[in-house]
Amino acid sequence: MNKDFARHIAWTSDDPLGVEVITAEGPYLHLKNGRRLIDLISGIAVSSIGHRHPSVLNAIQEQLNRHLHVMVYGEFIQEPQVKFARKLTSVLPSSLDCVYFTMSGTEANEGALKLAKKYSGRTRMIAFERSYHGDTHGSLSVTGRTIYQDPFRPLLPDVCFLPFGDFESLSRIDEQVACVIAEPIQGEGGMRVPPSGWFQTLRARCDHTGALLIMDEIQTGFGRTGSLFAFEHEGIVPDILTLAKAMGGGMPLGAFVSSAKVMDTLRRNPPLSHVTTFGGHPVSCAAADATLQVLLRENLSNRAQWIGETIRQRLKHSPKITEVRGKGAMLGLDVGTDSNAQQVVNHCLDHGVLLGWTLHSGSVIRLAPPLNIPEDVLHEAMDVITTALCH
Repeated sequence: MNKDFARHIAWTSDDPLGVEVITAEGPYLHLKNGRRLIDLISGIAVSSIGHRHPSVLNAIQEQLNRHLHVMVYGEFIQEPQVKFARKLTSVLPSSLDCVYFTMSGTEANEGALKLAKKYSGRTRMIAFERSYHGDTHGSLSVTGRTIYQDPFRPLLPDVCFLPFGDFESLSRIDEQVACVIAEPIQGEGGMRVPPSGWFQTLRARCDHTGALLIMDEIQTGFGRTGSLFAFEHEGIVPDILTLAKAMGGGMPLGAFVSSAKVMDTLRRNPPLSHVTTFGGHPVSCAAADATLQVLLRENLSNRAQWIGETIRQRLKHSPKITEVRGKGAMLGLDVGTDSNAQQVVNHCLDHGVLLGWTLHSGSVIRLAPPLNIPEDVLHEAMDVITTALCH
């Protein structure tokens, strides 16, 4: 392992992968040791149009030639922010017409929680067991795994966790609740999909009580599940939508989106109720606009469905897999035990395919390939995976 990495970079585990990337292109990572990896996790659902897509690189270069950071967010009119916000809201329901840009997903969720509390005048929040919404104090407070919360208590008070996908427990959402935050698919929880009709029931309960529904689409957004946004599968519209990961095409960018009426509460009592220095960085917004154009032009949401069907077909006879969960190109392979998952991931890494785990479920292997991965490359990777599953 690189000695300077070991000495000067703060590790987040005792056993980092430690591969040293020199270049990345399309579905490939090229390593310092001369090896090439097929990236089947896309930097955890970030590089959905592959690494260094030419359209994104051109947009970045054009903006580099204009300006970088010029002022804290919201004070200057910056063309890349305005252009991308206009494009983004054009593909969303009409009630989601106002965008607040951030730098990351956890910041987007922080902003969404603050917005819901300020708009509603309430303090109670509902989240779900096994959820993941980020690691800053507010977003961690609504993340449903105590092992990650306990070292950092006290967190935000008045947060209640309900079982994900359980209809009966939704009755606990009452008129004291400011917001309910939910992922359409629990990514870090093991690619868990709720039963049919559950989100419609949740939406109806929020409407009845006046609670705002926050949909965390940080992993599921931008075509990953087979529709541009996963809430479209459910036939509902959230009050607040949070986005990040794939949005920036490899550049750091997040956002929370709501109606202008709701977002207006951040302007006053007091003014500047929520501020950021680097949110909506002009280079990131230019990259995001180019990324969204590629997703729409190449109809990559539909291709995500094909990817999911292809992977499921290739894996249907594997005895080691107990379940394949998820939608589209956001899949989790449950192989029963943590040791099985470790063995499969290590075998694939040794044979040129990068896989990963989900944060809250060690027995589930994550697959999130680029949505434009060439067919022959996907099958090459699946050959390696099916071999690993036979060991």
